[in-house]
Amino acid sequence: MKNISELFEKVSGALIFGDKTLCPSALITDSRRVVPGALFFAFDGLRTHGSVYAEDALKQGACAIVVRERLALPDSVTQVVVPDVAQAAAQAASVFYDNPQSRLRLVGITGTNGKTSVSSIVRFLMMRQCGGDKSWGLIGTVRYELGARSMPSYKTTPEAVDVQGFLAEMRDSDCAGCVMEVSSHAVCQNRVYALPFDVVAFTNLTQDHMDYHGDMESYFSVKSRLFDGSQGAFPRAAIVNADDVYGLRLREKIAPQTRVFTFGTENEKRLDAPDFEAKNIVLGASGSRFTLHYPGGSMEAETTLPGNYNVSNVLCALAIVAALNGDLTQAVADLKAFGGVAGRMERVGGNPFPFEVFVDYAHTDDALENALGMLKRITAGSLLAVFGCGGNRDRGKRPKMVQAVQRFADFAWATSDNPRKEPLEQIFDDMRGGIVDAGKILFEPDRRRAIGLALEAAQAGDVVLIAGKGHETYQEFADVTLPFDDKAVAGELLSLLACRRSV
Repeated sequence: MKNISELFEKVSGALIFGDKTLCPSALITDSRRVVPGALFFAFDGLRTHGSVYAEDALKQGACAIVVRERLALPDSVTQVVVPDVAQAAAQAASVFYDNPQSRLRLVGITGTNGKTSVSSIVRFLMMRQCGGDKSWGLIGTVRYELGARSMPSYKTTPEAVDVQGFLAEMRDSDCAGCVMEVSSHAVCQNRVYALPFDVVAFTNLTQDHMDYHGDMESYFSVKSRLFDGSQGAFPRAAIVNADDVYGLRLREKIAPQTRVFTFGTENEKRLDAPDFEAKNIVLGASGSRFTLHYPGGSMEAETTLPGNYNVSNVLCALAIVAALNGDLTQAVADLKAFGGVAGRMERVGGNPFPFEVFVDYAHTDDALENALGMLKRITAGSLLAVFGCGGNRDRGKRPKMVQAVQRFADFAWATSDNPRKEPLEQIFDDMRGGIVDAGKILFEPDRRRAIGLALEAAQAGDVVLIAGKGHETYQEFADVTLPFDDKAVAGELLSLLACRRSV
């Protein structure tokens, strides 16, 4: 076990007041999880100073605390004062877990949309490259794959001490590497500080999290920090979406020691072709085909994932594999075996009716446009949508989401989607600001009932999209979180509907 002096030896500006020889049994960032002997990192909350949590942690048996400013506590309490608690947590956790990242190849993927799909594809392809001899870990929105065990995700990118703990589990399970979704919150809060990424990738940037970042420029600036070295380490390679205006701007901010690869779909207006380009794209309900052009050649590629946006996701994944010095020919061949991602344009099985039902995680206007635009092209009848807007989140995107839905859906049911502590009627009022045709949208507070109404309305040849929650299996309300799985609810309602119609 490492003592406190060893944990903070390389943390610039760290001052230790008290017993430097203490050996913490655990590193904790949530005062509710403190166990006796733990070292507690007192992060400042959005509205609460970290000292409040520090005092709680000490009452629960923390052996020492890490704070930004020394607290007025007895001399018997060991305090570590650091300029940035989050950065210190990342550095100390690396020492505590014996630097697990040194034994793993690290891939970080950021962007508003596509992170989960790209990370899942990359993990699948890299495991196939290993021929089953080694696994790859995954930290992301849906699950944490840690080698010896798998668990549901509780946060897209966990706190730094949890990230290091997960990486240690992967190392101890002899994983070859880890693919990690990196949220803008994670970058802003230094959760991946000083991680030596082999490859970082940027999928796109559209409006989201304005409640946190304030505006798009701030949002973009935070994302850029994963690429420019300001996170304490320079990535060896960077993958950038050349079809995204922010991607083109990001390319100019990347440090010269980082090798850059671009990807994109065929565009005659583009002066320079991207390094990984999809041409001759053929889209269909069962997937897509295209000609992949890459440095040194071209080949035909095929994926079971539908939609033009998934072509972009596949391009990003292939570029990552190439940047990892993988076998690109094998990766393209293996694409056909990738079955998809839970909650990402996932078909609801067991449907006895002649219409299709999909669930998808789309919860921004851009994601809804992509999802509904793709389904519109393959829908023989009407396209029906069920969607909502999350509470206590970016209010500015709500009318835009309604506009996106009305642009493609023939009819839509607006409903609840994790309202949290915000009144649903206020959320609905914001959404009504985007209505283009009031005759083609119905507001139904009960999500289960909204799904039921959509399924009852569907006719032969129609397609129903249930958007917003995807893989999630819960609904967040003010003081309670209740079980709710769109896919399971849709399956149950389809069975009930079949029973009623057979009577």
